This record gives sequence, structure tokens and C-alpha cells, in this order.
Amino acid sequence: MRPPPPASTDAALEPVRARLLRAARDEAGELLAAADGEARAVLAEAEARAAAMLDEARRTGEADAAAARDAARARARRTARARELAARRECWEELRARVVAGVEDLRHADSYPALRARLTAHVRAALGPEAEVTEARGGGVTGRTAHRRLDCGLTALALRALERIDGEAEELWAP
Repeated sequence: MRPPPPASTDAALEPVRARLLRAARDEAGELLAAADGEARAVLAEAEARAAAMLDEARRTGEADAAAARDAARARARRTARARELAARRECWEELRARVVAGVEDLRHADSYPALRARLTAHVRAALGPEAEVTEARGGGVTGRTAHRRLDCGLTALALRALERIDGEAEELWAP
């Protein structure tokens, strides 16, 4: 074992010890300041990234909401158009049914025999005198030869007339 150094060495080393202690404190202060600076930089970078992520999420949310709104509007327009077309079709079917019923009621009118005679004459003029003419279901007549057929039934005449005015008839229920 070594004997302890003399007391005079303690006094002689005191300035070295004080300088080492100051150097250690200064270095520790510098390290703490550097660590604080790095911590502030990391925190600032994290806050900047969080703000950027929040902005991106906000933009994405707004874009998603706009897309959802546009899709909902498109569905609403399609639904409205489908309902409008269904209503128009219903009106057309109602008109068609009423026209056919009205025309078929002509069979019960006093003027029906004269109408049937005119239709028969028309069929014979179109197909020839050899045409076979028969009563059409619903009134009117049909004519037939070996190669041709002519339907002058009241229902067929009414439906052909409706087909000719199809676009004009829609004006009755168009907005």
C-alpha cells in the first residue's frame, strides 16, 4: 500500500482540481445546451410534420366529402330522372288505355256499321277484291290475302295514331 500524499500536495493540486471542475461544468453546460437545442429542433420538426399531416388530412377529408357530396347529388339526379320517366310512362300507358277503350267503344255507336263498311272498303282497295275480310277483336276489320295482311282493327288504328303523335303527346305531361 502507498502512503497518502502529503498535505502540501493537496494545496498544490487545488488549482488543477478547480480548473478540471470548471472545465467539466463548462462541458456539461455545453452538452446540456446542445441537448436542449437538439430537443427544440426535434420538437419543432415534429410539430411541423404534425401540422403538415393535419393539413393533408384536412385536404383529404374535404376532397372525400366533395366526392361523397357529388356522388349523392348524382344519385339524387338519377333517382329523380327515373321517377320522372316512370311518371311519364305511367301517363303514356294511361293515355294509351283510354284511347284504346274509347276507340273500342265505337262498336256500340250508331255510326259503327258505316265505319266498318268504310274500313272494309279500304282493306279491299288496298289488298284487292279477293281479300278475306274478318272482324277484328275490339272492332274494325282485318284483311288477308295469300301474301299480305292489313290490320284495320280499331285498336291497331288507335295505336298507330298514338305512335305518330308520340312526341307531341308527351307535351301533355311535360313540365
